[in-house]
Amino acid sequence: MMTTPKIQLNDGTQIPAIGFGTFQIPADGSTVKAVKEALAAGYRHIDTAVAYFNEAEVGQAIRESGIPREDIWVTSKLWLQDFGYEPAKKAIDLSLKKLGLDYLDLYLIHQPYGDVPGAWRAMEEAQQAGKIKSIGVSNMTPKIWNQFVPQFTVKPSVNQVEFNPYFQQHDLRQILAADDVKLEAWAPLGQGNRDLFNEPVIQQLAQKYGKDAGQVILRFENQEGIIVFPKSVHAARIKSNLDIFDFQLTDAELAQMRALDQGHGQHNPDAPGVQDMLLSAFDVHAND
Repeated sequence: MMTTPKIQLNDGTQIPAIGFGTFQIPADGSTVKAVKEALAAGYRHIDTAVAYFNEAEVGQAIRESGIPREDIWVTSKLWLQDFGYEPAKKAIDLSLKKLGLDYLDLYLIHQPYGDVPGAWRAMEEAQQAGKIKSIGVSNMTPKIWNQFVPQFTVKPSVNQVEFNPYFQQHDLRQILAADDVKLEAWAPLGQGNRDLFNEPVIQQLAQKYGKDAGQVILRFENQEGIIVFPKSVHAARIKSNLDIFDFQLTDAELAQMRALDQGHGQHNPDAPGVQDMLLSAFDVHAND
């Protein structure tokens, strides 16, 4: 089985360059099945969140896989209702309990609104206590980054944001590079955007390398230094998304892919009302 390449973070840990996303996979046994298939295919990086409501099934799949815990990178995320110092401390312990794990490899501020500094302080303490190996943020635009991160004692190791060939986050990447913060891509395949998959350059490269459009997109992102975790519940797609390391795009081809950038995505964290919309979307403690 192929060993997934790793990327070194600014705290010295090494994260698998490609992982498996579990957003919108329901906790009705589907998450257990999908995560076990991903682990069997060779993934060693699983991304979940409190707000995905499937942490328990992710933990179950890890236990049932038979793979040593230390060989699997597990990420979860703190939801808005738990921001602030004391709520975040409780939420971290609750995530560990639901997952059935002694520690998390990475824990993120999921949506950067409200008492982010208080939540971050709790995460820094959890890292010092060994409950979390690496800490990071998500959905931080340059504006939000500059609002909060200067208040942090420990710099984030990653910022997980929307990223795909149509939205390549150039301004943000410049800011992150200053502190060697890695960018993680959610929706690395543009959430299945048909226009993206049908781009002539992507189709041409797929034909040249004997790959599909999704593999070309993921390989481009990998060569750009982006950490990706495509999501699928289909076994064949789970396997094919991992099969991106046996070809390499040339400098000219990378330039062609970079030229697809449209400079914006489907989600704008800076838009008015986003915090209220997300906060009212659901209650992560409804079933606790």
